[in-house]
Amino acid sequence: MMEINLTRVDYTQVGVTSRKSLRLLPIAGKTQKAAVADHKGVLQLFGVRKGEVQQVFKTNPGLKISRLELGGPVDGVRERIFTASGPEVKGYTKKGKNFLTFDSNMSEGIESIYVEGADLFCCGKFMYNHYHDCKDTNFFLSGDQVNDVICLPSLLVSPLTPVLACQDRVLRVLQDSELLYEVEVPGPPVTLSLYGNDAGEDGTELLFGTSDGRVGLVQIGRDCPSHRWELPNEKRNGGVLCIDNYDITADGVLDLIVGRDDGLVEVYSYDDSDEPIHRHTHTCSESVTSVQGGILGSAGYDEIVCTTYAGWVFGLTSESKQKQVGPDSTILTANGKQKIIAMRTDLEQLQNKVMEEREKYQHTAQSNTAISAVPTFNINDKFVLNREDASYTLSLELQMPIDNVLLQSDVPIDLLDVEKNSAVVSYSACSPEEGNFLLATYRCQANTTRLELKIRSIEGQYGTIQAYVTPRVQPKTCKAEQYQIKPLSLHQRTHVFDDQRPHNTLTLTGQFSQAEMHSWVCFCLPELPEKTPPGDEVQFHFTSTFLDTQLECSYSKGLAKFRSDNISTISILKDVLTKEATKKKVRLDITYEVNDDSIPYTLNLIHPKLEYQLLLAKKVQLIDALKELSVHENSTDFLSPEYRQILSDSDQLKLEYKRQPCHLERLYGMITDLFIDKFKFKGQNMKGRVPALLEVLDNYDLQTLVQFFEQN
Repeated sequence: MMEINLTRVDYTQVGVTSRKSLRLLPIAGKTQKAAVADHKGVLQLFGVRKGEVQQVFKTNPGLKISRLELGGPVDGVRERIFTASGPEVKGYTKKGKNFLTFDSNMSEGIESIYVEGADLFCCGKFMYNHYHDCKDTNFFLSGDQVNDVICLPSLLVSPLTPVLACQDRVLRVLQDSELLYEVEVPGPPVTLSLYGNDAGEDGTELLFGTSDGRVGLVQIGRDCPSHRWELPNEKRNGGVLCIDNYDITADGVLDLIVGRDDGLVEVYSYDDSDEPIHRHTHTCSESVTSVQGGILGSAGYDEIVCTTYAGWVFGLTSESKQKQVGPDSTILTANGKQKIIAMRTDLEQLQNKVMEEREKYQHTAQSNTAISAVPTFNINDKFVLNREDASYTLSLELQMPIDNVLLQSDVPIDLLDVEKNSAVVSYSACSPEEGNFLLATYRCQANTTRLELKIRSIEGQYGTIQAYVTPRVQPKTCKAEQYQIKPLSLHQRTHVFDDQRPHNTLTLTGQFSQAEMHSWVCFCLPELPEKTPPGDEVQFHFTSTFLDTQLECSYSKGLAKFRSDNISTISILKDVLTKEATKKKVRLDITYEVNDDSIPYTLNLIHPKLEYQLLLAKKVQLIDALKELSVHENSTDFLSPEYRQILSDSDQLKLEYKRQPCHLERLYGMITDLFIDKFKFKGQNMKGRVPALLEVLDNYDLQTLVQFFEQN
C-alpha cells in the first residue's frame, strides 16, 4: 500500500471560524478558488498563483457568519456561494456580486444551511425551515438541538428528503413538515456529508461524524434505514467536526477525509473492503473546522485544504516541498531568494513597529490619563461525557495562546491523565468543609491555544466546576466558565430499554406542570434538551456509562414515573427531586416499589469490572517484587508463565493503573451505596454494617457478597 506524504503549506489567516466555513469552488482552469467566512462577518474568495495568495473579492465585516455552502442548478455546477449570519442568508457569485439577501424571519439565529437547486434548508437550534424560491414552504420543530442539515440529491430521490443531525443521537428524516422516521446513531451527530459527494448510486447514502469521535455510513431508505458501517473511536481522538470525500491517494477511488476538534486530519481509504482503512494522520494544535480535497496551491498536485478555529487556512499538499531554505541555498531560484529577503525585511519592520507600540503603551500606562481597554476573547469549549471510560472531557480553545487555566470545583472530582496535554499542573490545598474540593492550575507551554482535561465525577454528588482561563495578552485578563456536574452525571441518553430486567420504581404525584418536572429532570441528568418536548407525556431512556444499568423517565402534568435496575439511581432521584420541589414549594406524594431481585442483578453487572480492577491492582503490587527477584536471580526462567507475563506487561499495567486512579474505590463506594440504599427504602439504617461489608469486599467473591446483602 502506497504511503501518503502530505506537507503543510499555510495560505492565510482569517478571523475565528465556525464548522463548514470553507468551500473550494469547482475547478476552472488548472487550480481552484477557496471561499472562507469568519466570525467577523467577512467572506473572501482567493486563489493561489506562484505560491502567492491572490484575492478575488472580500466583503465588509458584519454579523458572525455561522455557515458557508455552495449552490447552483440541480444538474449544474455548484459555484454560487451562500452564507448564513443571524437570521439572514446571502448569496454571492464567484466574482463577488451579492445577488441575494434573504431574511428568513426565523426567531433563532441560523446555525446550519443547505442549498439544493431552488430549495434552501435553514436550521436554528431547534427549528427547521424549508424555503422554495425564498417562499416559506415547510417547518419542523425538533425535540432536541439540531447540529447539521443536509438533503438527499433531488435528481435521484423524490420527493425532497432533508435529514437533521440532532444532539440526542438521532438523525431525523423529514418529508415536507412531517417526521418520516428517526435513525439512531452511536453518538451525538455533529456533521453530515453525502457519501462520495453524490450520496452513492441511489442517492441515499449519508456519512455522519459524532462529537465522541465516531464516523459512520447510513443508508436512508424510503421506509427504514440500514447502517452500513461505523468506525469506532478506539484511540479516543477528538470529536468529528467535518468530513469530505476526495481521491487524495490518486488511486481512482474517493477517500474519506475527517477533521477533528483535537487538531487531527485523517485520511481513510475504501479499497476493496466496505469499511474504510486508516491511511494517514496529520496533527495540528487547533480544532479543524473545515476540510476540503482539491487543487489549490499548485496545478497537478492534490491537497486537503483546512481551516482551524483560530482562522488558519492551510493545505496538506502532495507536492514535495524542499526542506533546505535560506537565501544562500543552491536549490532556490533567484525569485525564491528575493521572496525570502523581502519577507525578512517585512519581519524586521513589523518587529520594530511592535517594539515602538509597546514602548508607547508602557509610557501612556504610567501617566494617569491612560485607560487600559480589556481585550475581549471567546472560548471554544466542550464538556462531554465519554462512554468508554465514564469520564468527562473538558476542552478549552482560544484564538490566542493560553497562559494558564485555574480549575476550581465545589464537588469531589478526579482529574485523569491526558497524554496529549503538555501543560504543567499544580494542586493547591483546599477546604472541603467550606465547599471547595479542588483547586488546580494548568500552566501552558508557549503557543498552546487548546487545552484538554479529563474529569471523573461521583454520582449523587453534584455542583459546579469553574475554569478561569487567562490568555497571553496585555493587559492581563481572565474569563470564567462554569460547567455543571449533575446528580446522575455518568448517565447517557439512549433509545433502547430492556424491560426484562428487574426494576425499582419511583412514582411522584403532585401539583406540578410538565415543564416544571422537565426542568427538575434536566437538573438531575445530562444530555436533555432545555425546552420541554412537545406532547402530553415525555419519555427518556438513559444508561449508566460506569455500570451499564438503565433508567427510564416518563412524566406528564402532575405525574412522574422513574424505573431503574439500580436502586441507588432511584435513591438519588428521590432525594434531589424532593429537594427541588421543596424549593418551589410544591408538595409531592412519593410512592416506590423495591424489587429485591434488582440487587443481585446490579451486583452481577459490577462483578466483571470489580474483578478486573482487583486483578489489575494485584498485578501492579507484584511488579516491583518480581523485578527484584529476576535481578537477584539474573533470569526470569524460574518464574511461572503468569508472572513472566506480568513482568513483560509491567509498563502497560502501571500506565493503565495510573490512568484509572480511584477506580477500585469508586466501585467499592457504589456497592456500599447500593447496600445502604436497599435498606433505606425499608426504613433501616445500615451504616453500622459498612465495615463488615468492606471486609467481604477485601476477600471478594460474588456469591459471598450476594449472600451478605440477602442475610442483612
